[in-house]
Amino acid sequence: MSSQSLLVPGTLSPRRTVPASIPRPEYVGKEAPTPYSGPEVQDAETIERMRVAGRIAAGALVEAARHIAPGTTTDTLDEVVHTYLCDHGAYPSTLGYRAFPKSLCTSVNEVICHGIPDSTVLRDGDIVNLDVTAYIGGVHGDNNKTYLVGDVDETSRLLVERTEEALNRAVKAVRPGRQINIIGRVIESYAQRFGYGVVRDFTGHGINSSFHSGLIIPHYDDPRATTVMQPGMTFTIEPMLTLGSHEWDMWEDGWTVVTKDRKRTAQFEHTLVVTPTGAEILTLP
Repeated sequence: MSSQSLLVPGTLSPRRTVPASIPRPEYVGKEAPTPYSGPEVQDAETIERMRVAGRIAAGALVEAARHIAPGTTTDTLDEVVHTYLCDHGAYPSTLGYRAFPKSLCTSVNEVICHGIPDSTVLRDGDIVNLDVTAYIGGVHGDNNKTYLVGDVDETSRLLVERTEEALNRAVKAVRPGRQINIIGRVIESYAQRFGYGVVRDFTGHGINSSFHSGLIIPHYDDPRATTVMQPGMTFTIEPMLTLGSHEWDMWEDGWTVVTKDRKRTAQFEHTLVVTPTGAEILTLP
């Protein structure tokens, strides 16, 4: 287990600007998005637009990963992602979503999710999750990965490797006619092999023209998740596994979620569409 000191808030840089020519999601400049009232099953044209958004979001993640190294600030990674998305005609979906101030989430070590990029300097031995969502063509594509920074201890390295495997197994479990809870059952049963916690209160979600449609994808075996998957449904799977408890605290910024026991956590995410035979990942570079 790493002996790194715990994360503390850094200093925020000014909000980055997006060219006026790039269309904004409807929630930008508002306190909250308009609740989604459309279908969870999308038509072929919408899915094709989501492929475009997903590829751009995945490409931004790849570009940001090239800059991960000891000494890099999380704000630098935000600048890389912001520039990449704008250069590809996409709006950074997180920027202005419920007043979130940055163009991606950077969650380091004990941060479960929604870390805000700032002056924090990545250290040798850290792990960092980058969560990028692109809005283009009226739809969103959402993905994230956890990366190793320099020489990382074996316990943390295995956590990252196994969290990605949990996502892969969950994607393979997607089939039309199955209930949503099969996704969490697969993730939880795999995580329990290693004594990992599975975060419950932050979940995958429906996504399309809405960033979060209201459809909930739990990452544990939730008997309430009885929605039946159908071809054309689009949603994210994004398991968050911890070295300890699944319980959490939130920083005063109202966004940064950390493990209550301050043990490390990892996350991986893809946006996908249910196909007649399984699932297609939409967030591939």
